[in-house]
Amino acid sequence: MADRLSARAAIALICDDFTETVPVERQGALDEQQHAPDGPIGWEGYGAQRAAAARRTGSTESVVYGDATVGDRACVVISFEFGFLGGSLSSRAGDRLEAAYDRARELGRPLVSLIATGGSRMQEGMIALTQLQRVAAASVRLRDAGVAQIAVLRDPTTGGGWATLGAGADVILALPSAQVGFAGSRVRPLDADPSAYTAEAQLAAGQIDEIVAPEDLREAVSFWAAAAAGDTRTRFDATGGDSGTRFDGAGEDHSGTVEPLGDSGRAEAEGAASGSGPVPPPFALGAPSLPRTGWDAVTQARAPGRPHARAYLDAYFGRRRTLSGDRCGGVDPGMLCGVGMHDGRAVAFVAQCGTATLPAGYRTAARIVHMAGRLGLPVLTLIDTPGAANDAAAERSGAGAAIAELFAAVAGARTPVTSLLVGEGGSGGALALAAPGNTWATPDSYFSVIAPELAAAILKRRPEQVPGTADQLRLRPQDLVELGVVRGIVAPQE
Repeated sequence: MADRLSARAAIALICDDFTETVPVERQGALDEQQHAPDGPIGWEGYGAQRAAAARRTGSTESVVYGDATVGDRACVVISFEFGFLGGSLSSRAGDRLEAAYDRARELGRPLVSLIATGGSRMQEGMIALTQLQRVAAASVRLRDAGVAQIAVLRDPTTGGGWATLGAGADVILALPSAQVGFAGSRVRPLDADPSAYTAEAQLAAGQIDEIVAPEDLREAVSFWAAAAAGDTRTRFDATGGDSGTRFDGAGEDHSGTVEPLGDSGRAEAEGAASGSGPVPPPFALGAPSLPRTGWDAVTQARAPGRPHARAYLDAYFGRRRTLSGDRCGGVDPGMLCGVGMHDGRAVAFVAQCGTATLPAGYRTAARIVHMAGRLGLPVLTLIDTPGAANDAAAERSGAGAAIAELFAAVAGARTPVTSLLVGEGGSGGALALAAPGNTWATPDSYFSVIAPELAAAILKRRPEQVPGTADQLRLRPQDLVELGVVRGIVAPQE
């Protein structure tokens, strides 16, 4: 079980300065009833319980909030005081939560929630439970304003606090061994496996993004605050002109090396780096020569030593952090997602790692594209898969619907998407990640409607006819340029 920090001790983990907001109680007959000595439903002794909790914790409610600087970014911070009646949500806690959300929206500052709660306060009955609706409405207003919500799950995070502030955040971090789940320890089935209600289990199930040790929490929250609310943010005008990085000579010499970036492409790249458009694609890391035949392209893309997504992400980003899971119970280890800093600009990324992509991977990717749109972050996708997973488990997990969701997310992206084909481009399972009109290729990649072996099998061709079939499919990078499928072929860095 994780250590149960006080509200202010939790705040001290992530920021040096914190100015608590003194709540202004609402007025009106209903409020007077709700704030009566024994609460809105007249729970005998409730007033005494609150008074004792206040003496013990030094707090007048289960929630404190105020302004803080996290890293070098101004934020609004909420912190739960678990020692105050189990951090439970009450009508007054609802007042504070709603006020914090509204302040973050009005100021355009990220909202950081340090959560430790057992759920809704039973001494206030349904009045306490309806605070979840207030939090949900405030969260929707914040999302509509394009302001990030960052949650840190402390021990415990259960009930409505998990189902609203926690699970509803854009970025969800958790402290090690924290109890996390909708059902608290005293209300779950007697035979329930307690390990299923931990931060580690929720990470494995795709419900949270990362588990962070207390000593590393400040750095993690600072990164997300900077990524979500800096001068580097740019809004994308979907009607804007063509922008990106062109690489001259990509389709001219089909057997030679790729030429470096030309003058026109350099101007576009500088515009992208300044935050005026899509980010430029990464430089090529693998073979500099274009393949002579279709089968050469396939074998180069499948070569075990070819650079994969992690190498490209490491080279492209100075710093990056992971966003994990589809929030539906699934994780695909072959799909890396997150946000990184490139030339001072926060960029969301979605990267296939060369394996067959699972439905959870497509759903996670769609989640990141949608989040990037809300927060104004450009998106980089790296394409590398033999195709979508097509076994029975994938079908039962909704492979078709998951791929459709990602196609729709990319097609309707509110911020610019840049895509780079870095290896295999296997059919629709790869195309789902490709930005229409802004997809690039490396020299050691291919894109095909179907794998050459499968095409030959369908056509009842002999195995020795597979290489010729690869040629017929016109899947080489230079073929893709000529066909207009990709914009160009990226060169290695000079």
